[in-house]
Amino acid sequence: MKKSLSLGIALSCLSVLVLNAQESNTEKPAEAALLSKSLPVVDTVELKQIQQSLNKEMKGNPSKPDQKVFLFKEVKGDSTTYNLKDRKYAAKIDERWIEELTTGTLYDSISALVDDTEYEEVNYPELTTETLKKRLADLNARTPFNIEYNPSLENVIKGYLKRHKPTLERLMGLSEFYFPGFEETFDKYDMPLELKYLAIVESALRPRAKSHAGATGIWQFMFGTGKLYGLDISSYVDERMDPIMSTEAAAKYLSKLYEIFGDWDLALASYNSGPGNVSKAIRRSGGRTNYWNIRHHLPRETAGYVPAFLATMYIFEYAEEHGYKPQKPDINYFETDTVRVKEMLTLQQVSAYTGVSLEEIQFLNPAYKLDIIPYVSDEDYYLRLPVTALGPFVNNETEIYATAKEEMKREEETLPEYLEVPSSVTYRVRSGDYLGKIAERYSVGVSQIKRWNNLRSNSLRVGQRLILYPTKPVATAGATAPAAKASKKYVVKKGDSLWTIARKFPGVSAENLKVWNDLSGNSLKPGMTLVIAN
Repeated sequence: MKKSLSLGIALSCLSVLVLNAQESNTEKPAEAALLSKSLPVVDTVELKQIQQSLNKEMKGNPSKPDQKVFLFKEVKGDSTTYNLKDRKYAAKIDERWIEELTTGTLYDSISALVDDTEYEEVNYPELTTETLKKRLADLNARTPFNIEYNPSLENVIKGYLKRHKPTLERLMGLSEFYFPGFEETFDKYDMPLELKYLAIVESALRPRAKSHAGATGIWQFMFGTGKLYGLDISSYVDERMDPIMSTEAAAKYLSKLYEIFGDWDLALASYNSGPGNVSKAIRRSGGRTNYWNIRHHLPRETAGYVPAFLATMYIFEYAEEHGYKPQKPDINYFETDTVRVKEMLTLQQVSAYTGVSLEEIQFLNPAYKLDIIPYVSDEDYYLRLPVTALGPFVNNETEIYATAKEEMKREEETLPEYLEVPSSVTYRVRSGDYLGKIAERYSVGVSQIKRWNNLRSNSLRVGQRLILYPTKPVATAGATAPAAKASKKYVVKKGDSLWTIARKFPGVSAENLKVWNDLSGNSLKPGMTLVIAN
């Protein structure tokens, strides 16, 4: 029992467990005995050096078998630490899969896919009209969505099948992790489980996806809507990026929209463009309430939104019939669990203490914007880990928090101040102020300020009070902002990419850079200045 538990701790990713079980007959008893050590505290810098060395070896001789399963190296000091030498082939698989989980390429792909919702006839002889009609009728019979056949939907589905198979296969693999949690939440609210496919259309299952308009997370909540449905947004935390919390909020929001419209197609349309645009489309269509009858009166994005949802549902439900072979994830939802954090921790520390890779920790805990889990007396923040690492973490909590506290003391001045994002602030206009200046300061739009305050023009008077709903943390008057002092700056050079820049700063990912600098895509221009928050 002790041997198997330690084995689970030692491995950084769950796929290695499977591979190790398959190759267990090659291990020597003496090597296996090393696994009975207590919770390993991993020096991540040395791990990176080991991994680089392993990668070089792989390139030179990819077929060379592993000589040893693990290499533990004792480091004398206040505590005993160990370095793990993983199986080279399995580690390379894990590296590629974690990169797949954490990069933003799928978000760009799904955006292009939704924009590609054309209605012209598509030649795709592999799927006949009669077969499609039968399958859509079957879907229509077992879901509350209106999935009746029409030529427009047929062309959208065939267009996706013809042009976007690689993207959809990758999303199917990623969905293996997220869909169980989505289904659990929708089942709790007695909602259609097929709503899980909406997250693919919204964000390509990217917890840190951010649109040009500021919609954030898997369910693409705007700031105000997220706060309205109880999502915590602060300097450290954005629960719009938490898969569990945001799904709970999305379920409540979609339930309210369905209560208003009494139709799931219209509820989806209003989720995308707002109930007001849907009600206007109903008026302009002469009072019709079928989505396909009002579609031409909706904003262009929404006109392609519901067809994209239905086409995605069809392809996922009939993936096997169309020969889709998605890659299974190495991390499964049911093989993870959470523990409430009792002291401030960084994700880098969690990685070092548990032996789980930083990339995997970041993937499992995307709501912590700066890779720091804060401790606030009246808030509960949770750490999600693979179950193989959770037990040892809980068993060693006292030592973990004590060690982390000592490390925090040495770095105390570099930690950002905890700033809550207020639901609203009252701003008093000063001499020299204008709407654009105020909007930039609080990261909102000029049109939003005018709407919130019923302004008919851009004119302001000194002393005038404005109600604002900021989208970023702000310090109150007179407060200091250590976060700005602690942040580093990086000037983009020719040939730089988010990935190459992130590699220059330990513990920083490309996704971190996008969040810290409000980047919606991966494009960079030489001369740009990026903020490095840690």
